[in-house]
Amino acid sequence: MLAFLPQTAHLGGGFPTREQMSDSLHHYDAILVVSFGGPEGPDDVIPFLENVLRGRNVPRERMLEVAEHYRQFGGVSPINDQCRELIAALTDELAAHGPQLPIYWGNRNWHPMLADTLRQMRDDGVNRALAFMTSAFSCYSGCRQYREDVDRARQAVGEAAPQVDKLRVFYNHPGFIEPMRERVREALDQVPAEHHDATQIVFTAHSIPEAMAGGCAYEGQLQEACRLVAEPYPQLTWKLVFQSRSGPPSQPWLEPDVCDYLRELHGEGTTRAVIVSPIGFISDHLEVLYDLDTEAADLCREIGLPMVRAATVGTHPRFIRMIRELILERTAGGERLALGNLGPNHDICPPDCCPSGRPPRPAAAVRPG
Repeated sequence: MLAFLPQTAHLGGGFPTREQMSDSLHHYDAILVVSFGGPEGPDDVIPFLENVLRGRNVPRERMLEVAEHYRQFGGVSPINDQCRELIAALTDELAAHGPQLPIYWGNRNWHPMLADTLRQMRDDGVNRALAFMTSAFSCYSGCRQYREDVDRARQAVGEAAPQVDKLRVFYNHPGFIEPMRERVREALDQVPAEHHDATQIVFTAHSIPEAMAGGCAYEGQLQEACRLVAEPYPQLTWKLVFQSRSGPPSQPWLEPDVCDYLRELHGEGTTRAVIVSPIGFISDHLEVLYDLDTEAADLCREIGLPMVRAATVGTHPRFIRMIRELILERTAGGERLALGNLGPNHDICPPDCCPSGRPPRPAAAVRPG
């Protein structure tokens, strides 16, 4: 069992019991932002991808293909700078409104690495930290794998490593939904008014293997988030599609692929424009820039389907305030906000939460940062 997965577990959506809430409220010394990581120069690309794929059965040619995507952007992923911007905004938010907690940053796959960050936290006297993972949805690669990586880093640091508790996923928190609605509105403003009734929102998220999806709430949470974001725009139809799949063709992954769907939509002839909203991502990192702004945009130009790409939530002030609200839930019993039908997600992940759904040495997603 992971060292920071207590036996008490809230298995579903909605509010935890009083006992579970008591278990989840603690004194915390720090905030730990945990992200995927990405290369910051051409020489970093292959070592970074080897970190991502270590122990996984992904063909080397697929790794080299993804490496080429990075090289088209100078070998630099924007994800690290985006984390720096988020941390700077959160630092200002906490300084202005509290709680007064230092913020640390550790990545799963590239510097600053989690183990190095936890060593620094230990040396600084941090005993217990709250972790904000840069993923809004529940699945193995978006939640449990982050927790496993934190646990491995804690084991590498040793007995004095800080305890790390994860903040809940926030797919239906108003601090995520409301800024995403605003991003869609900004995109819609770029579509000629006479086309609004024939415009569709195409929401995208990272594809995962169907076997993984079958053991978690990923699809259901995505559908709910899409519905909530689209709610203020009843004149627009919407569809959830997927991007960035990897693994062998024989392994079923969530579909439809965004480019396949755009071709299909164009063929139907009833849609005059599309707004592509990467709801599964919180920042415009390389998968968004390549899979959507390059591949999907090139396809739409080729087939003559006007496309506007909505921005991700980024450092929207309401999103930054949401992180503070999530912190207050765990430090002061703050109000647990959620929109829609599913309620706020659990704080404490049960031991069987979000299994990988794969045998040992599986094929896994290549997830550029």
